[in-house]
Amino acid sequence: MRLIHLNRMAKLCGFAIVLQFFACSSDKPATEETAIIPAPVSLEKQEGHFQFSAKTSCSVENEDQQKVAGQFFDLVEAAAGFKPEIEQNNPEAAIVFATDSSLEGEAYRLEVNPRQIRLEASSKEGFFYGTQTLRLLLPATIEGASSSQSGWTIPAVTITDTPRFGYRGLMLDVSRYFIPKETVLKMIDGMAMLKMNKLHFHLVDDNGWRIEIKKYPKLTDVGAWRVARNEPFPARPNAKPGEEATVGGFYTQDDIREIIAYAQDRQVEVIPEIEMPAHTNSSLAAYPELACSVVDQNIHVLPGGGGKNTQIIYCAGKESVFHFLEDVIDEVAELFPSQYIHLGGDEAVKTYWEKCPDCQARMKAEKIPNEEELQSYFMKRMSRYVQSKGKEVMGWDELTNSEIPEDAIIFGWRGYGYAALKAARKGHRFVMTPARKLYLIRYQGPQWFEPLTYFGNNTLKDVYDYEPVQPDWEEGIDSLLMGVQGSLWTEFCSTPEDVEYLVFPRLAALAEVAWSAKGTKDWAGFLPGLDNYLTHMDQKGITYARSMYNLDHLVQPVDGNLQVALSCIRPDVEIRYTTDGSVPNATSMLYADTIQVETATMIQSATFCAGEQMGKTLTLDLLKNKATACPVITENARAYVLTNGVRGSDRHSDFEWAGWYNQDASFVVDLQEKQAISAVQLGTVSNFGMGVHRPAVVRLSVSDDQTNFRQVAEITESETSIFERGTQIKDLDFGALNVSGRYLKVEAENPGRCPVGHTREGQATWMYFDELIVN
Repeated sequence: MRLIHLNRMAKLCGFAIVLQFFACSSDKPATEETAIIPAPVSLEKQEGHFQFSAKTSCSVENEDQQKVAGQFFDLVEAAAGFKPEIEQNNPEAAIVFATDSSLEGEAYRLEVNPRQIRLEASSKEGFFYGTQTLRLLLPATIEGASSSQSGWTIPAVTITDTPRFGYRGLMLDVSRYFIPKETVLKMIDGMAMLKMNKLHFHLVDDNGWRIEIKKYPKLTDVGAWRVARNEPFPARPNAKPGEEATVGGFYTQDDIREIIAYAQDRQVEVIPEIEMPAHTNSSLAAYPELACSVVDQNIHVLPGGGGKNTQIIYCAGKESVFHFLEDVIDEVAELFPSQYIHLGGDEAVKTYWEKCPDCQARMKAEKIPNEEELQSYFMKRMSRYVQSKGKEVMGWDELTNSEIPEDAIIFGWRGYGYAALKAARKGHRFVMTPARKLYLIRYQGPQWFEPLTYFGNNTLKDVYDYEPVQPDWEEGIDSLLMGVQGSLWTEFCSTPEDVEYLVFPRLAALAEVAWSAKGTKDWAGFLPGLDNYLTHMDQKGITYARSMYNLDHLVQPVDGNLQVALSCIRPDVEIRYTTDGSVPNATSMLYADTIQVETATMIQSATFCAGEQMGKTLTLDLLKNKATACPVITENARAYVLTNGVRGSDRHSDFEWAGWYNQDASFVVDLQEKQAISAVQLGTVSNFGMGVHRPAVVRLSVSDDQTNFRQVAEITESETSIFERGTQIKDLDFGALNVSGRYLKVEAENPGRCPVGHTREGQATWMYFDELIVN
């Protein structure tokens, strides 16, 4: 193994290399004492510190202030062993809560000097947010119990603060994985520290009904439970008739009241979502008569993606469906004090509506032209009922596919969420929660290190960099934007720790987007505040991801060799690496820029700070064969991975696979000169649940001139083998060869649509390849 040189380039083919501008240090700068998130509108560091003690007193003006102060001092008492005394209207007290009616509703002003803390606001929310800032200015041991720390001090500061958006939300999907009540409470506390104020509670979906409804007990007796499956969510087979359902759970109405009360104390509004007309197999399993009469499938709570069973939705033609949903809304509206109820409205496939005599009769009677407008009828009717209860209606952006219910608030989620703008142009308010940026189910770091999920990456920095208001929006559109929301779907969660891991620390980045003023972002400046917040999370025992310390890589063929780029989203770490097979440490070679490699090489690397390894070790075991670093001729932009010497993982979205969707694949590798060829292998990956499968036929041809090719080998595979369950990495071996040529052509026939019985029956398939190995 031999390294040729370090290539001094700032970028490699558009891939930005993160250079190490900041040297790690164990000394904490004075400015980090005031590192809090979300960043305040204005923060000025003053001289000195305020110190809490058993003699510290607090003055409040009213009951709301007293409750907020008492809640904060409960933390102090648990950690420090003393509790400041609360009195009324004493401006000389050590801590003073004072009303300033000129401040906006959630704004606050905080002045800390060595003698006194003065917190001013016009509302209970403002006072609470001021105490959360104090909480983050205190040592992280404030979150623990009976700490031995003696210095309960706060740096002297002057802070003026107000949020950018009124809606600062987190959605928790408790249907696909039932999140225990205790975990929900922990999530609320973590939200509140970040001044997030809306918990969108996704209580209903195909995979479980999670809220007790007194009038319909079977919703939880039946609808809250699914059959056990050990496969990943997308691959789980549906339940068989009579199979016992044992996995799930639900919240009693008393549980819901406890969650709401806990959230209210922390200025978090809990918004219930009762999904309709689709994503309702859980309630239809309990009350199958609410489905269309033409449904010819077993109705059950879905253990996974469900396949064609997701087409089973509420019947839009039966009056009994609307009576049922009105009864449910009656109990939900009484239980939740929130001014909003979310009605879902997404991903409703109309297959059964098209065949249902009741739905067709409804369309004829109401003069509804098509099934899409029938959903509009459904949603408008239920929206009017919700509004009759004094509540406002929220829904997903599929509501823009037809006439939108009057005054409905639209959540932009598909892609970048731009469908919500269609609603805004008609005067509707909206919330942005785009899947491509704010869906927390996506990978939050280099996929080789992450727990299994699906789709692409939404890293901590991706979330932080998200700007909801785009420059090409029409004038006035931004005035209808209520705010932003991170959405956690729980398909791949099976423990409370899984939930916490996916939410934190990305929620902290979202809080900055939601609270801090536009144009004030500073990634390097954000990180000390994040680190401070995470020390508090450590004390609270909340699991969070350290993915921000893991290394991304990009290996590309350049001029006959491989160039290796390493990067980390944190600019305040060092990257150290080795090439001799040893594990990197704090004294290993310091990475500065791209590494050029000409022979088979193992590069191992990791991030370090102050001598401590921060991220996981990245191992790149770079191959070398006749095709390595050779040009690939094809229209697929990711074709370089076919000759970059790096094998992909079992995640086909890990950026080391070249994919072809619903089409045949063809590419040519230029070996640069005529060579003898004795063996060729092609790396593939299959993922049953995601409809990723090997080709039906692969042909290998050679040529001396890139024009006249002759076929030298062919691999065929049976449908049974191609569509096998599970996830497999397999090298397709063309067998012993005795040929020569400069150009190798690979042609792969797509296996076609997923067959009957497949979890994605009837859907088109992907083919993915990672490396052409030529000897």
